[in-house]
Amino acid sequence: MQYTWNDIERHVAACTHCPLSRTRQRPVMGRGDHQAALMLIAEAPGGQEDQQGIPFVGRSGEILDDLLRDCGLSREEIYITNILKCHPPGNRDPKEEEKEACFPYLKYETYLLKPKIIVCLGRVAAQRIISSDFKITRQHGTWTYRKNCALTATYHPSAILRDISKYEIVKEDFCEIVKKRTELYTHSSI
Repeated sequence: MQYTWNDIERHVAACTHCPLSRTRQRPVMGRGDHQAALMLIAEAPGGQEDQQGIPFVGRSGEILDDLLRDCGLSREEIYITNILKCHPPGNRDPKEEEKEACFPYLKYETYLLKPKIIVCLGRVAAQRIISSDFKITRQHGTWTYRKNCALTATYHPSAILRDISKYEIVKEDFCEIVKKRTELYTHSSI
């Protein structure tokens, strides 16, 4: 069966594959340009996202918007999603069974989008998408290539809330991502 964006949204809205479906207020489907070459993947929605059903609307979202703007990007030209579609209580790390229950939705999003660049926001996303032993402090900003897609990771914007000195590090990573996107546009037909 060929899924569409509407199909995935319907499935996510009705999902009961893990206990988070009983504690969520709203599932949080990815948002953005369905033709974007750049896909950002974080671990899970936070409390604000759970209330509104939109990714990155809280303080982390404000920081993400600042980072995008500082590097010449906007939300309208990218696609932002999470591994989990429901908020884990207390903002705890997602459990393995929760990630496994939601991962098919992320696969469908990726299949439909066909991004040229995937950016993992934070350790949890990087360890699920890039490598199970990914070390965000040492490997942020490095590139891996898989199935015609460039993958990298940087700190989650919430890390900047805890340590403002990380802003410049993440900004540098994002500016390199923009350079990579430009390079890909120049050398292929995206």
